[in-house]
Amino acid sequence: MPTRHTVPVDGDEIAAVHHGSDGDGWIFFSHGFVSDKSGYDKRCEYAAEEGYDAVRFDHRGCGESSLTFAEQRLSTRIQDIVAVVGYFGPSSYVLFGSSFGGKVVFHAAAEYLDAVEAVVVRAPVTYNEPMERYRNDAADCVAEAFFEDLSGYGFSEVKESLRAPVAFFHGRDDDVVPVEGSFEAAAEVDSDAVVEAYAGESHRFSHEAEERLRNRAFGWLSTVRD
Repeated sequence: MPTRHTVPVDGDEIAAVHHGSDGDGWIFFSHGFVSDKSGYDKRCEYAAEEGYDAVRFDHRGCGESSLTFAEQRLSTRIQDIVAVVGYFGPSSYVLFGSSFGGKVVFHAAAEYLDAVEAVVVRAPVTYNEPMERYRNDAADCVAEAFFEDLSGYGFSEVKESLRAPVAFFHGRDDDVVPVEGSFEAAAEVDSDAVVEAYAGESHRFSHEAEERLRNRAFGWLSTVRD
């Protein structure tokens, strides 16, 4: 039975759900920019079946966690995942990031966390250009301060510091975060990297592509974890 947790960070609260397993692995899921933890229950259930304690959580500004959407930054999201990992305290773990969550886990793994076994990303934001679609979009309440903060995080820091192996999964027809970014990032990181590009898939994966991602990702993890 999944258990609910409240993780403190800088006087705020992060809502998290832990799916326990009988295995020895851990995996933490970072959701997309306008998403929340609710879409990760199936991924966590599958991870638990594969022997991973799985944790999904709402970044601050999303879902049940503190702050408003306009107050969140890439910096706060990185702080969130660092706090969540520290709260549960495994000796090693995998990070999974979807879309903007991919950028979160890349920077967290490269610059702030030192026990990452592997990184799995789905349609990840690597370089900052895809986020420009939110600039001056009042409907999404994205403050200019968000972009000022974002500008301090280039992929150069990731490619110079990331040591964990990475698996990229991306739709070839993604018109939100172009697949070319994943190919370029995979070529630049100084660690093992694989890329799977799915024909006919857009930014949101079909049920079939999602099932394929799960099977392939956990099969790959079995080959790279110590």
